[in-house]
Amino acid sequence: MKNAQDLVMAAKAKISEVDVASAESAIQAADVVIDVREPDEFHAGHIAGAINVPRGMLEFRLSGTPELQDRDKKIVVYCKTSGRGALSAVALKEMGYLNVLSIAGGFDAWLEAGKPAVKPELPDFG
Repeated sequence: MKNAQDLVMAAKAKISEVDVASAESAIQAADVVIDVREPDEFHAGHIAGAINVPRGMLEFRLSGTPELQDRDKKIVVYCKTSGRGALSAVALKEMGYLNVLSIAGGFDAWLEAGKPAVKPELPDFG
């Protein structure tokens, strides 16, 4: 029986990953950057310009959002450590997206490399 790690390893064999050193140029060239972590993770900090589409909703959101349906879009996906990102990249490829990259090491590697993160400001109610 396969476990989650087995599925991630199989996914990584089917996708293109970009290392953190090359991620900034990949992000600049991308049409869309998708953070597939959960909303609370996204709101704690994310890569500037990324949209949050949790892994469990990815196929539904892309299918239901006309501006994300162009299969030629350049897409960069990431998660915390790259497992969900890899699984997401496979799902996108299976949906027919042609230009999908996943960030190796995910957001943790991004932060460890000293790359900038956006932390949304909380509204001031007082």
